[in-house]
Amino acid sequence: MNQSEFTLSGITKSYGSLRVLAGLSLTVKANSIVALLGPSGCGKTTLLSIIAGLKSPDQGQVTGVEDKPISYLFQEPRLLDWLTVAENLAFVLKDHIPRSELAERIDYYLEQMAITAYRDAYPRKLSGGQRQRVAMARALAYPSRILLMDEPFKSLDLSLKWALITRFLQLWAADPRTVVFVTHDPKEALLLADEVYVLTPKPAVLQSHHVINIPRLERKPTALSLLQLEQKITAELIRD
Repeated sequence: MNQSEFTLSGITKSYGSLRVLAGLSLTVKANSIVALLGPSGCGKTTLLSIIAGLKSPDQGQVTGVEDKPISYLFQEPRLLDWLTVAENLAFVLKDHIPRSELAERIDYYLEQMAITAYRDAYPRKLSGGQRQRVAMARALAYPSRILLMDEPFKSLDLSLKWALITRFLQLWAADPRTVVFVTHDPKEALLLADEVYVLTPKPAVLQSHHVINIPRLERKPTALSLLQLEQKITAELIRD
């Protein structure tokens, strides 16, 4: 197995009598971007937590993530309210980045997320979208090889969403890492991902797998080829 590739094999997970994942298997290729789509409550967030090692499956295993640093961008920002924006980034970086490089790295990612002006602000003074951008800057600044993102663009207005998707892809191209992200939006998935997995309602198994062969520079929200695939995936998501 490639050093940055990992595999989920037969992942099953229940909460009491509620079964959310039912023998789910897939392989995430090295330095690729994979999108997970599925109905609300089908276990997508649970699956990310299992990959991250925050939860254990009832059955099955995740192989290939051992000893790899992981960044996790949660659905809610999870910032430390008693630290400034810059201090929130420093808190997760201080044991992984030389002290002499810390300030420069923090400033770089704040600039990339267009939140430099809020460097010394406290999270409680920021809007929901601003807090999410801080959380994204923190996740990207951490020197991970695997990046997990749960609805990373959901709290952003439309113009900022597409600007940050473009910026994210630029950052990823400069420093590729293996990315798995959850979204409810097929258009987001198609603009970002190399592969899209659609899950069934719980207990979730794989419903479909789409490989996106369109070069990213040619992926526009209004491109006919993407619109056709978006319609196909949307139909899968609303299928009974």
